[in-house]
Amino acid sequence: MSENGTIDLSEIDSIEDGKDLYPFQEAAIQEISRKLNELEDNHNVLFQLPTGGGKTVIFSEITRRYVKSTGKKVLILTHRIELCKQTSRMLSEFNVDNMIIDSKVKSVSDGNDYIAFVAMVETLNNRLQEEKITLNNIGLVIVDEAHYNSFRKLFKYFEDVNILGVTATPLSSSIKLPMNENYQELVIGESISSLVNKNYLSRATTYSYNVSLDTLRVGINGDYTVKSSEQLYGNYMMQEKLVRAYEEKSKGKKTLIFNNGIATSFGVYDTFKAAGYEIQHLDHHVGEQERREILQWFKNTPDAILTSVGILTTGFDEPTVETIILNRATRSLALYHQMIGRGSRVTETKKRFSVIDLGNNLHRFGLWDAPVDWYHIFQAPHQYYDDLKSDEVIERQFVYEMPDDLRDKFSKSEDIDLNVKSEYNHAMSLGYHSKVVIVKSIDQHTRMCVENADDIWDALDLAKELKDDIQDRIKHYSYCTIKTTKNYLVWLEEDYYRRLNSQIRKEFAKRD
Repeated sequence: MSENGTIDLSEIDSIEDGKDLYPFQEAAIQEISRKLNELEDNHNVLFQLPTGGGKTVIFSEITRRYVKSTGKKVLILTHRIELCKQTSRMLSEFNVDNMIIDSKVKSVSDGNDYIAFVAMVETLNNRLQEEKITLNNIGLVIVDEAHYNSFRKLFKYFEDVNILGVTATPLSSSIKLPMNENYQELVIGESISSLVNKNYLSRATTYSYNVSLDTLRVGINGDYTVKSSEQLYGNYMMQEKLVRAYEEKSKGKKTLIFNNGIATSFGVYDTFKAAGYEIQHLDHHVGEQERREILQWFKNTPDAILTSVGILTTGFDEPTVETIILNRATRSLALYHQMIGRGSRVTETKKRFSVIDLGNNLHRFGLWDAPVDWYHIFQAPHQYYDDLKSDEVIERQFVYEMPDDLRDKFSKSEDIDLNVKSEYNHAMSLGYHSKVVIVKSIDQHTRMCVENADDIWDALDLAKELKDDIQDRIKHYSYCTIKTTKNYLVWLEEDYYRRLNSQIRKEFAKRD
């Protein structure tokens, strides 16, 4: 404690009893110290630093210096047992005697020798309500992964001390519970792009596969529901698209796949297993021993594929991951950064990693390392959500690209592309009815099928292969005509196929 009663963490030597810190980590500690000194005891600070930047290292060192400077104790809150154990181990590396308060701990007296506590939220809340835990002389509470909202229930017990929240994304996991209600100040750490440029994080290369998300539904928490995600990502077409994306961009690389439902993840497991790939599935139902065995297998297997649901977004650190596949869509910026961050660790042999996006997340949030105005997001979260692109707006920008293997089936045709919007604008400028665009599209598809088929049956089979192209053209046509109801689109697609098949038959009838 300095002479004027303020906390100056810079007074404590960062090397003595501690660990070497990177310059950006030391700078963060100094800024957090300054903010804590500026605020009253019942005001709180939120610290933002990208996944992989060493948030646990920073708040462990803050804990060590704080205890040494003030003589008071520190309480660290986490929402998962894995984070509890990791935090406890890190504190021990900083020579901070600490105790984990989990479900096994039934009571804690104030006469203990520990200078720091690491507590599970639900356990601590239950013990405090039962009055079985006495935590006096707590001067600072640190909240790990502070964007989750389970911590709020504990704040009432620590109204007279500072709370330091740490997160990669200062945006609440619930749209209805903004973080600026509980934190008065925001400290911004080093940016992702800066950490990448200084070789603290790996550089990401992102591949985005356009996906129609019109069947997804948004739940009360502001993100897509598991039920609607299961229906979309569990179907055969999406599973095939996932395998194709993996084979095109990640085959033979250590790959981590994120899903939004357990059934989807099991489907991914079955699909990859049937294709002859080494893969394991992991979710929160898997026992602790089996989980350890799976993660050890993943660590030791160079071309391992691990499909998961939720459990690996936090508290998981495997630097050898080479590819992250987002086999889901999300409206959560925090989740987007958490998932990609699992691949950002640097090793001696890994300076780059790949991201395969199958949920239009790149179009929604931008590149992982793109600049983000965290102050604006923290101060005006509702404005941020309002400004997010809708799925319809995103999909209006999609340009269909026929896969190479399908394009090969139409190799005898010189003209296989059609810009629906341009054709529509041209038709309108000439005063034609908009349906001439559909007529031109059907004529082109008819020629493609006839030119590349030996007989009528081959041509009709080729017409079925054009399903994605047809749906894309119909969707863009509906955007132009402002007729986007589901019933209209279904009718238009069915009518398109009827007319296409009819014209194919007429073309072959002319040959006889």
